[in-house]
Amino acid sequence: MLKGFRDFMMRGNVIDMAVGVVIGAAFTGVVTGFVTAFLTPVVGVVVGAAGDFSAYTFSVAGVHFPYGQFLNVLIAFVLTAAVLYFCVVLPVSKATARYLPKKPSVPKRPCPECLTDIPEAARRCAACTAVVQPVVPVQVAAKY
Repeated sequence: MLKGFRDFMMRGNVIDMAVGVVIGAAFTGVVTGFVTAFLTPVVGVVVGAAGDFSAYTFSVAGVHFPYGQFLNVLIAFVLTAAVLYFCVVLPVSKATARYLPKKPSVPKRPCPECLTDIPEAARRCAACTAVVQPVVPVQVAAKY
């Protein structure tokens, strides 16, 4: 019983997921701190609210609606998403495109029997095992 649990916990994907969750939580704290300490006050200076909208309310029939709290959360969300996009997603996408280029795609065609896409050079369909004729490109012989 304990051996099965140990084997489960020592699988690579469980450990990787646990590390990812912990690092994600730590990174969330860093991004939230950056947004709270630097970007939200800048928004407050621009709109004249010193970065805190929590006091903004309106009343209807004696009921108070604290929409300022929603504005604080909305601004924090938009700024956090912008920081993540411009500081993490965009650089990682550019690095991936530069250092891990995509493999050239193999030209494909549909299998005449099952219509599964197969490479043009295939002689048999991998899905239905039908024999197919490969598409041979026309080559021009050089004369010397």
